[in-house]
Amino acid sequence: MTKTRLLIPSLIVAILVVPLVSMIRTHGEEGPAADLGLLAGVIQLVRHDYVHPVGSNELTDDALKGMLNRLDPHSDYMTEQEFKQSQADTAGRFGGLGMQISEHDGVPKVIAPIDGTPAAHAGIEPGDEIVMINHSTTNGVALGKVVTLLRGDPGTSVTLTILRGKETPFDLTLTRQIIRVDSVKSKLEPEDIGYIRISQFGSDTSDGFKHAITDLKQKANGQLKGLVIDLRNDPGGLLTAAVDVAGDLLNGGTVVSIRGRRSSENKSFGAPAHGDMLPGVPVVVLVNGASASASEIVAGALQDRQRATVLGTQSFGKGSVQTIIPLNGKGAVRLTTALYYTPSGRSIQDEGISPNVVDEAPKDQQISGGAMIRESALHGAFANPGPMVQPQQQGKPGAELPNAKSKSVYSAPIKADLIGKPDDAQLKTALSYVEHMSDHASRSH
Repeated sequence: MTKTRLLIPSLIVAILVVPLVSMIRTHGEEGPAADLGLLAGVIQLVRHDYVHPVGSNELTDDALKGMLNRLDPHSDYMTEQEFKQSQADTAGRFGGLGMQISEHDGVPKVIAPIDGTPAAHAGIEPGDEIVMINHSTTNGVALGKVVTLLRGDPGTSVTLTILRGKETPFDLTLTRQIIRVDSVKSKLEPEDIGYIRISQFGSDTSDGFKHAITDLKQKANGQLKGLVIDLRNDPGGLLTAAVDVAGDLLNGGTVVSIRGRRSSENKSFGAPAHGDMLPGVPVVVLVNGASASASEIVAGALQDRQRATVLGTQSFGKGSVQTIIPLNGKGAVRLTTALYYTPSGRSIQDEGISPNVVDEAPKDQQISGGAMIRESALHGAFANPGPMVQPQQQGKPGAELPNAKSKSVYSAPIKADLIGKPDDAQLKTALSYVEHMSDHASRSH
């Protein structure tokens, strides 16, 4: 009896495999045609024989997502609805919770909540794992599907089960809202030192940063003595916004280069010839393990060009370029096509930006889950490819030297609700450092 029950599944498998093998052979033994034949055969098999009906569009979407998701952490297929959502994201106005997530070991993990959003107000922290959404597991669910589950009509609620470090999982119920992100905030600190907080790099960031500098100069009666740019917990965003922000503090020269598989994808992005809006004013850039992508481009550019001192801890290490390729109303492909390099030729990928001055947040100000996951730990993440400019070439005409860097230090980020507040210990250190730099510059003159 037992043997008969064990044989039945084997017989079914044998019967179903025959048409697939036959289909592949009619298209040739190998090559693209055979691959398409295999894919079409499996889709047909599922449509005809799966226990529940499944539409061919849904199967095709899932097949594309599976193919692209396995390449690296950032490549993906987006349905038309997801594509439109992504465009709303970069415009700084969208419905949802307001956080950047990635996938780690089959579970969505928070890179950073965005300032002033439901996720930030609820106390979501970098490194939090979202193990359930509305009491259904997220394990193995595609990241795009997770994003769709988190989105919804403004005013509706969603319950997230959060795993934070070694703590017992707990539930948080958040109310979705239209996310209007003011990506740039600023204030004048004592001693006429400016503070600019960039929470993400969106379509409004470039104008917002220029306006912030102009406003700070006016408040300081034209005598701004220093500037702190706060990129902590900033998950990144648009490349163009990062180039513009760095260009507002540089006079000409390279901001960032990208290098891909094809020479046509190799580009360099530069600053305007007279772009520096604060010539001679000392600048400190604050980063931590939740500073990613566009944040790392700005920090790396200002560090390499010796225009700013980077203070904090090692950044996230997301140094790859994703190209969005629309598919004529059938969604879009987000494909990793190149890697970012700083002006001196350093790759950001996997390693991130090492600060010139290491300053960890005090233990009582760090997120409770401990050090968050970094790019290097994500499934399929690329290893650092090494410098674009070989060490023996540095120092020759045309090669820009990086500023001296400290050793890599990985540390838990500061709690989001403390950033920029009076008790923010890292900000106090940065302000003190800028003040010291300003006093030194004054004595030198």
